Amino acid sequence: MFVRFVFPPPSSGVVVTAMSVVSFASMANAGLSELRGKHMEYSKFWKQKQSRNKAVVVDSRRGMIVCYTPAFLAALLASSFPLTYPHENLRFFLLTSALSIHFFKRIFEVIFVHKYSGGMALDVSILISLSYLISTATMIYAQHLSRDLPEPVLDLKYAGIALFFVGILGNFYHHYQLSKLRKEGEREYKIPKGGLFNLVVCTAFYLMGRSYSTRRWYISKFENFPTHVKALIPYVF
Repeated sequence: MFVRFVFPPPSSGVVVTAMSVVSFASMANAGLSELRGKHMEYSKFWKQKQSRNKAVVVDSRRGMIVCYTPAFLAALLASSFPLTYPHENLRFFLLTSALSIHFFKRIFEVIFVHKYSGGMALDVSILISLSYLISTATMIYAQHLSRDLPEPVLDLKYAGIALFFVGILGNFYHHYQLSKLRKEGEREYKIPKGGLFNLVVCTAFYLMGRSYSTRRWYISKFENFPTHVKALIPYVF
């Protein structure tokens, strides 16, 4: 009964399709808003004095924990299903484990690695949290529905595991580089350097709109910003 509640029977893929459309639409809207100059109110785009008067504000560390925790708990719960319900296959366990590791790493970085100097609007934090949660739930549910499909002719899951850990370690490395920019007590913003930051301003491909706005902000705020550093794709964009 619990599994049927968490994974309701499919209706021609309507549930997955609807959740995918919602996720895609929200991400597209967020990206377009960034391009139009309507930024998510956190990090460098946090403007405390100009923020909405009625906005509930939390410090950035707490705001980011709100962003990541629900998705982490959902992935962690789902990763236990193959142990409790043997009909879930290895691919389900790999997916839920990867999601759990990813969001655990992000929470770990928020608590122990990143250095924050501003605030974050609570409604923005909740919006980001819902986006991550919906995306996580959609991936888990879609993998659950595919458990009875035949294995592909070309099995890439082990290559995928290797690529995942390369990405997760690379991501941690660049976040560590960010944490070293400011010494204890410093609050001014500094341009990231080192690793891929010498080529692009953002190393996360899902943040295309944010990357473009960040590069434009760097050019407007820092006279010595190296113009060869692109927004997202080295030497191209």
